[in-house]
Amino acid sequence: MIDHLDALLSRLFRWQVSVITAAGQVRFQPPDDDWRAMVPNVTDFAGNTNLSLNVYLADLRENRKLRTNERERSVVAGEIYETAPPRRVDCHYLISAWSPAQPNAGLDPTPDEHALLAEVARALGRKDVLDPAEICAATRPPSLAAVAVPPPLAGEMLPVTLLPVEGFPKIAEFWGTMGDGNRWKPCVYAVVTVALKESPVRSGAIVTTVISQYLQRQAPGSVDTRFHIGGQVLDASVPPKPVPAAWVELLNALGTARLRVVRTDATGRFVFADVGLGAYQLRATAHPQGTTAPRPITVPEPSGNYDLRY
Repeated sequence: MIDHLDALLSRLFRWQVSVITAAGQVRFQPPDDDWRAMVPNVTDFAGNTNLSLNVYLADLRENRKLRTNERERSVVAGEIYETAPPRRVDCHYLISAWSPAQPNAGLDPTPDEHALLAEVARALGRKDVLDPAEICAATRPPSLAAVAVPPPLAGEMLPVTLLPVEGFPKIAEFWGTMGDGNRWKPCVYAVVTVALKESPVRSGAIVTTVISQYLQRQAPGSVDTRFHIGGQVLDASVPPKPVPAAWVELLNALGTARLRVVRTDATGRFVFADVGLGAYQLRATAHPQGTTAPRPITVPEPSGNYDLRY
């Protein structure tokens, strides 16, 4: 996930910061002596030496305010899968600007670096969250083309805390480890929160039939058994996809009378409550798929499967 965030920040700066036109102008290694030796050789998209950004991930902290115990559930081929809630992690970045020019009596590159820092702060500060879909769709000819959103970032919105008042608490210690005799530089301090997602884990088979029995006290012969039955409407694609907002009919055994009708939810699932023992037919209708062939069923169905397919 963090590597995808790095790539997203690189795209953001290439999109929003005028002087950053090549991927090589945004680097993520420590700003130590090795980095300083590289700076004079960093080139832009046109091949000219130019300013660069060092975007260093200095710290990671769990964001406990966003912690949750809510699990996500999904159904795949009649099996239930659960996904544990992701840990939310604050990624602390120190972003410094670097000029390839060497200072002398007639040249001070510091204002150029400060101007670059201001553009970086504006790029990060335009919104309170980073939208991966927006950033991945951005283009900036001739160097930046639209790309697909990486699956770990799909559907995510990444909160940003820019230039917190308290600053980075270990800034002196940070620059002190980057080489002897090197003075520290000003940084844009930004915190971006990402979700460390877990993979789905099989929880068990989906429940398709619920049996309820009712009887009068001290009258065993009065028992009445009723059923809740549920299934899913699937289209004809490979693999099949759920059909939401389909009308599902429960018909009598001959298919000549409609007993009840319900509509599928966003996952294509339907439920009929309080169904008696016996033989029935099921049929689904949706646009543009049309109407399925009637499916004879027995309640309770021995297979436990009440799905309808086009």
